[in-house]
Amino acid sequence: MTRIYAIANQKGGVGKTTTAVNLGAYLAAAGQRVLIVDIDPQANATSSLGLGASQLPRSIYDVFSGEADLADVITLTNRMRLDIAPSSHAMAALETEAVEAIQDPYKRSFLLRNALTPTLHRYDYILIDSPPSLGLITVNAMTAAEGVIIPVQSEYLALEGLGQLLSTIEKVRRGLNPRLRIVGILVTMADARNKLSRQVEEEIRNYFGDLAFQTVIPRNVRLGEAPSYGEPINAYAPNSAGARAYQRLAQELLIRDGVITPNSEGAPA
Repeated sequence: MTRIYAIANQKGGVGKTTTAVNLGAYLAAAGQRVLIVDIDPQANATSSLGLGASQLPRSIYDVFSGEADLADVITLTNRMRLDIAPSSHAMAALETEAVEAIQDPYKRSFLLRNALTPTLHRYDYILIDSPPSLGLITVNAMTAAEGVIIPVQSEYLALEGLGQLLSTIEKVRRGLNPRLRIVGILVTMADARNKLSRQVEEEIRNYFGDLAFQTVIPRNVRLGEAPSYGEPINAYAPNSAGARAYQRLAQELLIRDGVITPNSEGAPA
């Protein structure tokens, strides 16, 4: 069974790419076969795994435009069991091009889902790194996914716009993808010493209850440095606070998904 999760929030700078790359790396380290699908025109997940978007012969843009199959685009990383479908800056023009080329808005929403179908048997997890918007590209991610992981920055105004995201998820669930659900709310960039940060986390937990992951991602310098070296945090700084947090997140997700039990080796008690 392949689990497909979109990592989404229309606010930028909340840790979507950091979560896609590092959660994917730790799921792979736990023995899961993982594909990261980078559909953000900024291609940050691609570069975070050591790949230069401008140097790759094909990207996810070619899949959306019908010029390549996903299998021809998937690229190996230097981490075992972790592959990526790289993005490119050409994705920035995709929405306009898709509207012009495909008249039916329903069909436009299924481009990614249709592309993923032939490769599902190869992976246990597919993580889709979405752009900071609620446009066609993100709707494609939600239509393809069975669930959404929502990173929320532990800072002032962090919850601003979250209602719009939840409304979009519900519209996609009703109109395009009945199986879509919220997998979890992930508090990111938290600072336990900061009163406001603690208040934001408390508000998230009070509102979302069990949907909020127990794991909290701290504000961590090493997490910010790792992408410049083209490595996930478990390769760049495996003993850092950020690395330990993403390892716990991967374990928590595997428990939620029933892949491991709380008593499994390395699983949280």
